[in-house]
Amino acid sequence: MTTTATAIASSKHQPPQLTDAEIINLANQNQLHPYLLSTSSHPTLLSYLHNRTLSPSPSLPICQYTLSLISLISLSPHTPSLSSLLSSLLADYTNLFLSFQIPRDSNSLKTIHFFSTVLNNVSIKDLEAVSESIVLNLSKLVSFEDTQMLDILPACFNLMINENGREFVGLILDRVIESEWSKGLLVKMVSLVREFIGFIDKVRGREFLEKVFKGMRRVDLQDLPSLVYQLLVLTSKGFNKREVIEGIVMFFGSEFGGPRRGSSIVRQVEGTVLLHVNFAVKQDPSLGKEVIGLVKLDFRALNHFTISVLLSVARVRRFSESSLGILKTVLLTAYRDHKFAKNCKWLPDDFKEECLQNVQIAEKALLRAVNESNYGREHIVPTIVQFSFQLLESLEDGNVRELWDSNAILGIEELSIQMLKTLFEVHEMARNEIIEQSKSRILSLKPEKNIPIIRLLGHLVQSYPYLMLEHASRLKELLDYFVFMHGKVATHLVAALVPLIKLSRDLRDYTILVVRKAMFRREDAVRLSATNAIFNLILADKEANSEGSFFFQDSSSQASCSQHAEIPCIMDGGLFQELRGLLQRCLYQQAEIKEVMYHGLLKLVLADPSCGGPVLDFLLPHFRCFFKEDADVQLEMSRCTKSLSGNVVIEEPLDALMSCVSSILLLQPQGKADCPDSSRPYFGFSLSQENELGSDLSRESFSNALLKIQKFLKKINLEDFLSRIQGDSSTSVQEEKRKCCALILAGILEVVVNTIATRLNKATDIEKVDLEKELVGFVNLHESLEKDLCTRLSTGIKRGNVRATAPAPGMASNIEPGNNRLTQERIPYLTTSSLCQLMQTALKLCNTECSKTIAASQHHSQLSSNKPVTCHTIMAFILNHSLHHIKSYQTVAKENPLRTLIYGEIKLMGPPLLKLIFLLKSGKKLVTDEKKKEKRIKDEDRKGYLHLALLCMKELVTISLQNPHLTGLLEDLVSVSTLEYPELDDKYEEASRIDDQHIRIKELFVVKVLKPLFSELLAQSYFHELEIISDMLLVIGEKLPRKQRNSHGAWSIHVCKSNVIKNSKAARSVVALAISLSSPPSDLIVAQDMAKELLKVTGSETSNAEEVSGSHSIINQSTSSSIISCIQKLIEAIIVDMDWAIKKLNIFTLVSQKSIHFSQNEEHITGLEYENNLYSRAEAVVKVLSCFVSMNLKEPQAEHLLRLTAKFYKHLAQMSRLRIASKGCKQLMPSLAFQKLVELTCKQLTVPLYNFVAEMQREQENANSKCTANKIKRENKCIPDLIYQIEDCEKYLIQLSKVSKINLLRHAKRSTSRDFKIIDSRKIITEEDEPNHEPACHAAATAENGSPESGDNEGNESDKVLSSQSGSPLSEEESASDGENGGALPHAKRVKRDRVVLDSEDEA
Repeated sequence: MTTTATAIASSKHQPPQLTDAEIINLANQNQLHPYLLSTSSHPTLLSYLHNRTLSPSPSLPICQYTLSLISLISLSPHTPSLSSLLSSLLADYTNLFLSFQIPRDSNSLKTIHFFSTVLNNVSIKDLEAVSESIVLNLSKLVSFEDTQMLDILPACFNLMINENGREFVGLILDRVIESEWSKGLLVKMVSLVREFIGFIDKVRGREFLEKVFKGMRRVDLQDLPSLVYQLLVLTSKGFNKREVIEGIVMFFGSEFGGPRRGSSIVRQVEGTVLLHVNFAVKQDPSLGKEVIGLVKLDFRALNHFTISVLLSVARVRRFSESSLGILKTVLLTAYRDHKFAKNCKWLPDDFKEECLQNVQIAEKALLRAVNESNYGREHIVPTIVQFSFQLLESLEDGNVRELWDSNAILGIEELSIQMLKTLFEVHEMARNEIIEQSKSRILSLKPEKNIPIIRLLGHLVQSYPYLMLEHASRLKELLDYFVFMHGKVATHLVAALVPLIKLSRDLRDYTILVVRKAMFRREDAVRLSATNAIFNLILADKEANSEGSFFFQDSSSQASCSQHAEIPCIMDGGLFQELRGLLQRCLYQQAEIKEVMYHGLLKLVLADPSCGGPVLDFLLPHFRCFFKEDADVQLEMSRCTKSLSGNVVIEEPLDALMSCVSSILLLQPQGKADCPDSSRPYFGFSLSQENELGSDLSRESFSNALLKIQKFLKKINLEDFLSRIQGDSSTSVQEEKRKCCALILAGILEVVVNTIATRLNKATDIEKVDLEKELVGFVNLHESLEKDLCTRLSTGIKRGNVRATAPAPGMASNIEPGNNRLTQERIPYLTTSSLCQLMQTALKLCNTECSKTIAASQHHSQLSSNKPVTCHTIMAFILNHSLHHIKSYQTVAKENPLRTLIYGEIKLMGPPLLKLIFLLKSGKKLVTDEKKKEKRIKDEDRKGYLHLALLCMKELVTISLQNPHLTGLLEDLVSVSTLEYPELDDKYEEASRIDDQHIRIKELFVVKVLKPLFSELLAQSYFHELEIISDMLLVIGEKLPRKQRNSHGAWSIHVCKSNVIKNSKAARSVVALAISLSSPPSDLIVAQDMAKELLKVTGSETSNAEEVSGSHSIINQSTSSSIISCIQKLIEAIIVDMDWAIKKLNIFTLVSQKSIHFSQNEEHITGLEYENNLYSRAEAVVKVLSCFVSMNLKEPQAEHLLRLTAKFYKHLAQMSRLRIASKGCKQLMPSLAFQKLVELTCKQLTVPLYNFVAEMQREQENANSKCTANKIKRENKCIPDLIYQIEDCEKYLIQLSKVSKINLLRHAKRSTSRDFKIIDSRKIITEEDEPNHEPACHAAATAENGSPESGDNEGNESDKVLSSQSGSPLSEEESASDGENGGALPHAKRVKRDRVVLDSEDEA
């Protein structure tokens, strides 16, 4: 009864129930109703929320009610009932939102944000429940609007951390990261993560970023820029900067775009991202450092987007140099690595292929970055221009035109030009900059660095002539500096602008004006460049005329022509006639300029043979100045020279003039039927009958003159002719005049020989007999002339062509100090076809013994100087000129028309040359009825001719291997070979079955030609010739695959074992062949075997020297020194390779320690394999060096060994240092291969090396002669350096032993103690006062060194010796001092208290 009454009473006091509308009104009035304070009202209040979700448009009703209820609760948030109501409201709203009963719009977002402001009034338990609910439903959140509920998580996490710590928050974050993210959730998480920075550590941050970048592939393109911007904002707060930058560049560089990769939309997105990155770097410079550091650390980060980022970052002034610098360094390093790996034999093929791919990736990435520069990234265009020119400047003089494989990579120069060409075509804004930069660099850089810039201009002119014409004013400004440029640069510049000059009369006229001014300059080089420029213009005029003038005349008159002012019409072809007066001036210039003019005229006739007539008309008056038709001496040789400042120089290169005329006559069409039509414009005039008659007269005059000169030379008495030139006086000036005239006469004889050889090729059998007689006669005359010339020059060189020995440009001539003509490489007068014909003639003379017949018929002829005609003189002439001809082939530019005329198919020289070699090798007599006393001389001559012939063959083979179009040479040589060597029949059949044609031909040439030649020459003890064959075997062997190369290496090893060779040079070449053709690691095994045999032959402290090795007959007392030098040279090359290899190993180590995530497992395997390969190579080096340190070596092998071992220990120290982990990185155990290397080095190298050094120092003690003073000084520098490197290596090994808990020095010998003597200072001062004192090594007694016992004995004498313990700091200081001071006496300032400390000499 009492309970019921109480309930009735309480119901009377309960406030009335409110509707949802009333609650909204109360919230607007900001009044808290008592009904809300009752816990019984909570279900009703929450039911209103659920009911409003059933409305047709629930968004606004739910928002109004929820916001009203939250605002009322916030009036008294600490009231328990209201706090409970808030928790329930939050939980219900969260469930309704996650169950998609509440629409996702701005109203819901406003509501959620309002919840975030009152979360501090919600219990932690309820917050955890809400967080759990959100995380459990993450998989349902698809769109970005679905993720609005996540906005309350940062506030929840802050409250939970303050109450319970980080553990629960960490679990929630782990579950968030591990869950599946839709693209909407990913975007939301990126925007929220800046609120989570306080809760996310480095590990979770890395996992979060991996999740983000993995899911970015599903994000819409339009969302990516904002997403990246959010990530960049994160980095400004210190959130995993390196990982963010790495993820961005790798995503956009590799995975971005998918099927739409390359589309304009994708490129525009990338451009927007680049702008965001650029802006972020400006706000936070540390991001720029991260970008640069990422590329610097690992090449795998390089892609087209990374390059674009670097180029964009370079627009920030702070990073302008560093950004482009690291990009340039990475690119050049890739090229250098590829070049090194390609030539390094011991690197695995997979690594070589990786280096090649790295270059290809870099080139493609760079070109793609440039090609896409017009899609929202125009701001990087200036930096691309700057970077491209920096690459061109990086080309050194020696590698301007490196021989890159055109099918594999472009090369630095071609890559740079391609980049600039693309910019020039696409970006109008870049054209002015490219032209201006080219102009400034041409005027400021060194000449050798200007050539690539000029090639760039040439490419732009050829590819975009009309665009270049818009910048003709700048090109004119560049031409204004023509007279101030280096001659080569000026010549190349005009040649590059020739295609543009053909299109613009204005530019052509301006160039002619510049050239005219240059022709009147005093500098010879300027006039020479002007002469070259004149003929470039004339040839361009001829080419434009041949392309058809009517077409250009019509096209230039069209009203639609945009370049109407710049391209009026085609040139009328009269430039030769217009510049005739200027060319006439060239005839009065120096000989060098005249030669250039003669070559230019010949090029003109080559371009159009029908214009030979006017050229001959031009040359005829000048030629008659030196040819007197009716005189006894028809050649006015004395007028070809002049005296200048006490020196005689050649003024007229008459031989070059005759060569030009002779070649024009051969190219000139015969008969009027071949003449051009009279209606055709020809050099500014029509070919009327008078003009044709004049041309015929000139042709006839020159033909008659050459015939008369030929007859005159047949009857000439050489001594009388030269004596008449010299006169009665024997002064030095007259002697020099005789030399110059003899040089010109020798060239004229070469021209005559070339003419006869050309006629011989087309003559009948009857005519050939007479022509061969004349040919041999002129060759004999040429040889007599050269003998006279060489005798007077006192050079002692018997050379077929004295001008062929001319030095390169810029070097002084030993032949003619004042003769500039001899300071340039010359195009030979004998053509390839003529030389081939001469070889055939020589073979015919020798095989048919026709030399006897020729000698009888010419017995009384002055031509042969009353000597019988022999085959050996023509042989010497042919081989000397052939060698010069082949060597000069590579010096003539491919685009030079004279190359085709002179050299033609140079491979045609191969077969007759090989026949000559067989003939000379066979020992067949070159002359008949020779006297016995002359037999020895003739044999020596034959041997010399064989040497020359093999040199020619070597040069020819080298050229054929470098030029793919000459590969048929080896096939021709194989078909000519008649050598039979039964032992190689199986190898020949095996080589014939090789599928690859190039490899098969090389293998057949080795098996059928070189190896039989090698065996026969070895049997005849032709050791100098054996060297040449070995060089050819080595050059070809290096081009062969591993299988064939190893086969030839085994054959070479067999030669070393079974043949006694006592010629040191030949033995060295054969040993080098055996080692070089053995693929690693076999090469060092062969070297080690030979080193062991060398130890027996040279002897050691414990064994006597043998005369000849038992297993390798090539190793004997005569050859041991050269073989030791050969193997040491090989080891030195390997140690140099190790330097590069260690740098690569350092990169692998850094990548591993920095935990870069580019295919980390695969990279770890590759790095480990590379590391073990390096250690095995170093181990093999140790085994070879250990043999040398036991030998009784002489100078300079001993000193060289000290330097090699010092370098090796330096590299071993670097490898040991790399095994020590950096601070903060995990220490890895040294590999078994490294432990084995260290153990082997300590046991087999370090211990005997100390004994070797001690023995050398004992020899110094006993050396009294002055001739050993320099030797002692050198060794006193080598030994301290070696000791320092050993101790430095051991220092790092000790550190590595401590951190790895492995004793790596258990087999090491303690460092030799550095002991000191206390010597009376008065004695030293007395010795210093003596003017003729002896070296320091004789100033005082020497303490014995090398064993602990000796150190102890010295330590007992405390009154005389102050000793320092091994390894102490004092010892290290004094060791360094030893290296600096050597064995010199101490300085007077070290004297203290009548006593001085002096290093013992044996430790100096």
